[in-house]
Amino acid sequence: MADVSLPPPSSLSRNPVVRALRSALLLRESWVGLIGVLIVLAWILVAILAPVIAPFPPNQNLVPFKPPGTPAPGGGVFWLGTDQLGRDILSRVIWGAQRVLIYAPLATACAYALGVTMGLFAGYKRGLWDDVLSRIGDIILSFPILVLYVVIITTFGPSGINIVLAVTCASAPGIMRIVRGLVLDLRNRDYVAAAQTRGESSLYIMFVEILPNARGPLIVDACLRLGYTIITIGVLGFLGLGLPPPDPDWGGMVNETRAMATFAPWMTVFPCIAISSLVLGLNLLADGLREISLKD
Repeated sequence: MADVSLPPPSSLSRNPVVRALRSALLLRESWVGLIGVLIVLAWILVAILAPVIAPFPPNQNLVPFKPPGTPAPGGGVFWLGTDQLGRDILSRVIWGAQRVLIYAPLATACAYALGVTMGLFAGYKRGLWDDVLSRIGDIILSFPILVLYVVIITTFGPSGINIVLAVTCASAPGIMRIVRGLVLDLRNRDYVAAAQTRGESSLYIMFVEILPNARGPLIVDACLRLGYTIITIGVLGFLGLGLPPPDPDWGGMVNETRAMATFAPWMTVFPCIAISSLVLGLNLLADGLREISLKD
């Protein structure tokens, strides 16, 4: 019979799947993080099931200025009312969640891919790499972030891809600074010296030895930064620089109805509640992950 043996405990502890499972179990001990997970998962389900649960097409013109709870002609109910064009606000909020949960994670992921790579090279290579990348980051960070967003979007035009581009360019330098600081500490650890002794390449050491050991602060920052990105998309939509109409955009919904908020407040309030609740869920999740990182 073949000898089947388990990997040594040290290798199990470094397995990313084992780490993820252990973190998920620890999350049960943080009620704050658990509430955050439930809120975020609820919005993810809403976004996935948008074609099924939305009571009306998001751009269908029905009856304008109907308050919440008004029966709809032909059956159904306007649970959150309708806007000035007669579009069902609940349907637009549901479809807007789908747009936000596509572009916000994509923009955050692109910003992290660029920022982490820059930070690893700056912190590990030092010298010319550090000087050049740090100066590029300083130049970008010297611009007010909202002005930078507006310049990029107005230059290339409002679209989902250009929002991703703007968030990536504006957020990557901040991520680079965080990663660089972590790498400056981790590059002097014994496991890095052991990898260097084995003759491992710099890319292997940066991405296999150093990056996994910096995951705790980066995961927490990613949750917070994802919330900031959702707010950014809302702000750009409010300024008319978000997703082009008629696509439902939470910020754009607020912008379109703000002049009528005094006599039809439901048109503005519900998109704002959607943005706030999703960002709140991500912030609570980040707090829970911070607690986990102290126990893990």
